[in-house]
Amino acid sequence: MISTTLFAGCTPEVACGVDGRIIGVGARAREAAGRKAEVVRLKGTAWPGLIDSHIHLEGLADAKLTLDLSGAQSAKEALERARLWAKGLPKGAWVIGAGWYNDVWTDPAWPTSEQLDRVVGGRPAYLRRKDGHSAWLSSAALKVAGIDRATEDPPGGTIDRDPQGEPTGILRELAMQLVWEKVPRAGDADLDAAMAKALNDLARLGLVAVHSMDGPRGFASLQRLRATAELPVRVTYNIPVADLPYAERIGLRSGWGDAWLRIWGVKAFLDGSLGSRTAEMLDGSGVSRLGQSDLEDVARRCAKAELNVCWHAIGDGAVRRALDALTPHRNAWARWRPRIEHAQCVQPKDMTRMARLGVIASMQPIHAVTDREIADAEWPSVVQNAYAWRALEKAGVRLAFGSDAPVETADPIAGIEAATAWRKKAKWHPELALTQASALRAYTSGAAYAAGMENDLGALRAGRLCDMTVVEDGKVTATVAGGRVTWRRKPA
Repeated sequence: MISTTLFAGCTPEVACGVDGRIIGVGARAREAAGRKAEVVRLKGTAWPGLIDSHIHLEGLADAKLTLDLSGAQSAKEALERARLWAKGLPKGAWVIGAGWYNDVWTDPAWPTSEQLDRVVGGRPAYLRRKDGHSAWLSSAALKVAGIDRATEDPPGGTIDRDPQGEPTGILRELAMQLVWEKVPRAGDADLDAAMAKALNDLARLGLVAVHSMDGPRGFASLQRLRATAELPVRVTYNIPVADLPYAERIGLRSGWGDAWLRIWGVKAFLDGSLGSRTAEMLDGSGVSRLGQSDLEDVARRCAKAELNVCWHAIGDGAVRRALDALTPHRNAWARWRPRIEHAQCVQPKDMTRMARLGVIASMQPIHAVTDREIADAEWPSVVQNAYAWRALEKAGVRLAFGSDAPVETADPIAGIEAATAWRKKAKWHPELALTQASALRAYTSGAAYAAGMENDLGALRAGRLCDMTVVEDGKVTATVAGGRVTWRRKPA
């Protein structure tokens, strides 16, 4: 950028300096930009740039390289997709994919390896469920991993079995790792190309920044892309808890990096998911993926290392355990921003505890739309505490919203709709819906705060980075990051 830029025609108009930061907004924009400014005409209302506080970039990239089973309305349809995909693979190649969702199938029974064997031609097949907490495997894949009737369930995982004790082909939670470690991965060049496409897709949706919950393979790809070109979306990466020892060894702290690619927290799984029936509930149901003593150890080490925590906790039991582990570390350091990812069911007294401890609720409103029927069926006695955005806000909990894509759509406009008008239209605990202003805040300033970027993002204000999402009639017309147009709708 060699001159100032005036984003004109939108409301408010915004002036951007050569450093990519805002120098004037509204009535002051034109004067601040000066007569020699480059003028970029946009149409619509300029919002602070929308941020997705929980996304899986590696999953979005992999979805471009593997079998997509999303939207399949039956096991038959999913199997036909698998058959066609396998048909085009070289001999011996794995069938790898994701996105099947048996809760919406005409027959919601869990699928089996026997069904899969009929269509993949003896190949190893590994197909993740939509929520990522269960996998459907062929017999060949089970054999590669050495899983048979004598294999014990690993800690924090379950191998589904038939009445005779034989594995059915469904692995849940940490049992998935028994096979995932054997699954071949795409090469760096293919992954990088897919990752670049995924980031551009997010810019088209109006996103200027994301908080990524991925493994080191995804972070390596992002570093390669950052080294060769400008990213269209800012990425805050949260490291897996398995890599905490390495972070401690080199003294890594929250905030390391730059405004385009940085590290913030440590991601750990306390439980599973509602869809896979593995969310840890106070009634004793579900799966505990990380024991309490280990969880307390992670909290202590992260607080000492000045690394924030991003803990996956869906059931009310997992949420309570998270709060118990965080209680001794309130205000552990100046930028301590502990987060509970998902927080899909929270008891009222724990909402108050969250607020008191400064724990952020990093939630994905779009989950409620998909999960409503399952929540009613599985959580009938506590569903009034589920996806409780308004109740959490009233308790004083700071909200940060995202999508969990590719589990759900990454579209933030759909997320805002889910958090606001949808509950009232669906007549599903409408008292838990948010106002438009609150939902927008959770996608902007709330999400910025949750990653320690509240001084740079989340508001259209002089001195902040010039990140905007321009919206007209409920649709994104342009995305601007660092004063650069990263996507723009073509005129009709």
